[in-house]
Amino acid sequence: MPKTSVEISGGEALVHYDVTGSGPGLVLVHGTAATREQWLPLTDAARDRYTVVAPDCSGSGLTVDHGGELTVGDLAAEVLAAADDAGLGEFRLAGHSLGAVVAAHLAGTHPDRVHSLVLHACWAVTDTRFDAELRYWLDLLDVGAFARMLPLMAFGPRYWAAATAESNEELVATLDGLIDPVQAARQVEVDRRVDLTEILPKITAPTLLLASEHDRIIDRAQQDLLAKAIPDTRRAGLDAGHGAPAEDPAGFAAAVLSFMDA
Repeated sequence: MPKTSVEISGGEALVHYDVTGSGPGLVLVHGTAATREQWLPLTDAARDRYTVVAPDCSGSGLTVDHGGELTVGDLAAEVLAAADDAGLGEFRLAGHSLGAVVAAHLAGTHPDRVHSLVLHACWAVTDTRFDAELRYWLDLLDVGAFARMLPLMAFGPRYWAAATAESNEELVATLDGLIDPVQAARQVEVDRRVDLTEILPKITAPTLLLASEHDRIIDRAQQDLLAKAIPDTRRAGLDAGHGAPAEDPAGFAAAVLSFMDA
């Protein structure tokens, strides 16, 4: 697996990333407590026509760093470093949740590098209500209950219509084994400090704001803020919850790639 080093605010990060396929660059940024493996279905769908770069951001997967406080700018620097190391010039960019925030920051601070942009479950500013929810996430991480909350928070009716008590318990156990509470908490602290107010108007790439109909975290008001602030936007919806890339991977990939291909 390729890796590259980059200076971030607290020191150095060694960023691990996957690179798959050939063609124009497509860079994918994962959400809170996820890893680059979140993108495997989309990578499989895109590898025949794109060079897909999917990094682990600090706090996730194999990427290692100074272990201290992180910022959105730090994570954006890591994503850009992976794209540079993979030899990408201008590239398409997509992110989910915190990854969408990071992608928006990168697109606004390096507009010459981003050809087009997809933001799924993005938000502009962490308000008081959302911060209260994120504090709750931190409490759940402290007591080892975060994985049990995740399906309730992330998935919509599509998941629950097919799930059984047993299959959901299996998923909770899998998530519990994958998530490092200390590292996940570092990313949640980044979530708590999001403010893209000055960044969004600087985005020049055509942007798709992709929202999930059953998202219990990011509401329509946040999507409206993004649409007003980013100069060139389109909007689309998915019949899924916040975790649409996992709940409906085929539908999610189709939505992203139809925009990117155009």
